[in-house]
Amino acid sequence: MHTLTDGIRKETLDNGLILLSERMPKIRSVALGVWLRKGSRHEMPDENGISHFIEHLLFKGTETRTAQDIALTIDSVGGQMDAFTTKEFTCFYFKVLDEHADIAVDLLSDIVRHPRFIAEEIEKERKVIYEEIKMVDDTPDELLYDIFSASYYRGHPLGRPIQGTIDSVSKMSQEQLIRYFRDSYRPGNLLITAAGNLDDERLSGAIRKAFGPLSGGGINAVPSESASRNRLVIREKKELGQLHLCLGVPGLPLPDKRRYSAYLLNVVLGGTMSSRLFQLIREERGLAYSVYSTINSYLDTGNLLVGAATSPESGREVVELILQELKRLKDEPVEDQELKIAKEHLKGSLMLSLESSSSRMSNLARQEVYFGRQFTLNEVLEGIEAVTRDEMLQLARDLFNPAGCTLAVLGKTAGLRLSQDDLVF
Repeated sequence: MHTLTDGIRKETLDNGLILLSERMPKIRSVALGVWLRKGSRHEMPDENGISHFIEHLLFKGTETRTAQDIALTIDSVGGQMDAFTTKEFTCFYFKVLDEHADIAVDLLSDIVRHPRFIAEEIEKERKVIYEEIKMVDDTPDELLYDIFSASYYRGHPLGRPIQGTIDSVSKMSQEQLIRYFRDSYRPGNLLITAAGNLDDERLSGAIRKAFGPLSGGGINAVPSESASRNRLVIREKKELGQLHLCLGVPGLPLPDKRRYSAYLLNVVLGGTMSSRLFQLIREERGLAYSVYSTINSYLDTGNLLVGAATSPESGREVVELILQELKRLKDEPVEDQELKIAKEHLKGSLMLSLESSSSRMSNLARQEVYFGRQFTLNEVLEGIEAVTRDEMLQLARDLFNPAGCTLAVLGKTAGLRLSQDDLVF
């Protein structure tokens, strides 16, 4: 074990599993997570949704605990537990009082090392996932994002829904689920992070005892499928009262050194209530209640998204205004005062986001997965502060390319009168 920056400690077990921990002595909680460096983008087409399916199943019982036992154990100490699957990793985590950290380690190791995959429970959870997929179809924002991703990353694993489809999930057998679990949940693919009022030596001993017996390596190969792109995709859904829009342009891979410039472009464009899009489309024109921009970044690619919901008759105008602001960022440097405000917002939101043990635990994992190192808070703040207007202008010109633009539209689309030739900026 050795200490990194700001009291962060990193240890690699003999089997290759990595433990990262950060002491936060002024709080009473401990957040502990097990991270698998595999998500939906690592699945083959016939496996779409299998990572998410397994995430569900690991809480359904182990060799010594039922699902109710797991829930009662964490409830009896007032703790929290959850799990989630993303495009690039899967996480299981617990948050407990510091005095119950050993319970969290024991539970996490049990569900990750000794799941039962009982046939009856698999069938029950399959039906739960069907309902989850239907729920996405009933939620315009989520459905629109899936439509956009399928178009922007057409033919690529990043374009497939994390939860899979009813067709793909229906075909997953008990044997396939067990085989994928055994091939994936190996020390070389696993990362354990902890943050809070913890005892480093005690935690290290507990993790070594609980996870040391895991054997096998772990290969995290990413499928090499190439993506094509639909520039415009329109889905009619007449029961919706609004027209939902999602417009995306190329972004940066998360590890890219220009990421701070991209974050600031996002803040200026639509990341806050004082941003250009919010002020123009909502405050000045009254065309939308919800309008925003956000960044999605992965290991090797990314995009910047603009989302809005408006009346069907205002759809074309809203799209034109979004394109106008993208063009403006390519044509004119951001004003000094606007850049200063964006920097202060980004720095403030970052520092506020790191005040809890669970957010620090997640931050440890993401930095290890995407950078292989831990950045100090000062390094990040300095990176934000160092961005210049010219760097942002050049990045906008590099990324905001109409040829790489995708627009997805959901709702009453009959009168939209919009073609991909209109996506010019």
